[in-house]
Amino acid sequence: MKYQLLKEVLVLIEKFEEENSTINMYSNQVEGFKAWIAQQAVQPVVEPTWEGKEKGRSPESVISTLIVHMNRFAKNYSKAAIWGSDFSTQEEFIYLITLKSFGEMTKMELIKRNIHEKPVGIAIVNRLIKQGWIAQKDSQQDRRSKLINITEKGLQVLEGQMQNIRHATQIVSGDLTHLEKMELIRLLNKLSDFHQAIYEKNIAPDRLLDELK
Repeated sequence: MKYQLLKEVLVLIEKFEEENSTINMYSNQVEGFKAWIAQQAVQPVVEPTWEGKEKGRSPESVISTLIVHMNRFAKNYSKAAIWGSDFSTQEEFIYLITLKSFGEMTKMELIKRNIHEKPVGIAIVNRLIKQGWIAQKDSQQDRRSKLINITEKGLQVLEGQMQNIRHATQIVSGDLTHLEKMELIRLLNKLSDFHQAIYEKNIAPDRLLDELK
C-alpha cells in the first residue's frame, strides 16, 4: 500500500498547527483545519496600486491611513444622522444601541465594548443618565460596580432616530457587493480580534510600542 497521500496530509496538518499556534485564527478541530485548507486554496489577489507605492510606501501605512479616513467619513454621516435631534454625539446613540442589543451591563463593560478610555466613557454615561436615557443600579455581584440599562425614554429617543442612523450605516458600506461586504467583515473581524487582545492587556501608552515589538 502506498502512503504518499497520507504523508502529504500529515505535512499539511503540521503546517496548520504551526501557523495556527501563532495567529490562533482557527479552531484546533477538524472544522478549523478544513477552513484553513479552504483559505489556502483561494487564488492570490492581484496586488493593487496605491499613492506613494512607487516611492516605497508600505501596505501597512496605506491600511492605517484608510482606516483613519473611513472613521472620519463615518463620523460625518453620523453627524448628519443626529442633526437636529437631542443627541450631542454619535457615541451617545452607539452606547444606547449597545445596551439595547446586549442588555444590562456594568459601566466598564459598556465603555470597553466601545473601546473608550475610562474618563471619556464615564462622561458619556453621565450625560445619558442626566438625559434619562439610561438608568443605573448597584450590582448584586459586586457592590462597587453599577449596572446600567437603557430606559423606555432611551428606547423612544433611539427609535425616533433609527431611520437616519440606518441610512448613515448603509452609506458607509458604499457600493460594495454582498460578497465584498462578507469578505470585508471577515478581514475586519480578524484585525479586530488581533487588536482586542492587545487592548485588553491595558498597557500604558509609554510602554505600548516597546511591549509590541
